[in-house]
Amino acid sequence: MMSTLRGTQQLSRRACLATALLVTIGIVAQPVQAADGSKTKFTRISTQYIAALGDPGATSGHGAQLWGLWPLDPGPRGVKLNRYQSLKTSDGVAPARWKFDETDWWLEEHGLIMEQPTVPLPPGKYLVTGARKVTAVLTIHPADSHGDRRWELDQGATLYDVTHLACRSARYTPTTGGNSCSPAHAKETAFPVAPGGAMPPVEGCTKQDYAVLIVIGVGVED
Repeated sequence: MMSTLRGTQQLSRRACLATALLVTIGIVAQPVQAADGSKTKFTRISTQYIAALGDPGATSGHGAQLWGLWPLDPGPRGVKLNRYQSLKTSDGVAPARWKFDETDWWLEEHGLIMEQPTVPLPPGKYLVTGARKVTAVLTIHPADSHGDRRWELDQGATLYDVTHLACRSARYTPTTGGNSCSPAHAKETAFPVAPGGAMPPVEGCTKQDYAVLIVIGVGVED
């Protein structure tokens, strides 16, 4: 039964990666009309992932200074929940050489402890997709005088349209005044999470779900 589950998880992860690769192969460097009416040339990149917050039905919003970027797929670089003690005994250094932060940690849809994304997401233009029907230009504006960064999608695309539903992610931090937020309290039976589903709560933790966007190109200057 466990071997079947592991096989299913591996197939799901491979399907996730294969979908991203197929989408990437279909993109060539060419001018694309952005939300502000300008034309930007995009260059194809190795697939990256954005952790985004916002109203799924919105085409633009504020708060992109809280968004993050995974330059590499964090799933295969993750640590299984049942290997958490080993992670602790290695001083929090994962086999993939990223450092675990017990006060601010992430889980993905199969219950793997992930490295943190790089926050904030740099301003610029990103070609993003949810690997379903929509590919759109995401513009991240520089921070204003209050530190807020606006974001917007072109072609009327919504955040939901460019969310990769199969990849789920959530950030876990201690509840106010608490210090018992630990992956040791996560229930392995709550995984895997269905595509589009909410990540499970963990005792002692405040949970924040993030949408995952696939990045297949970045805007470049002429």
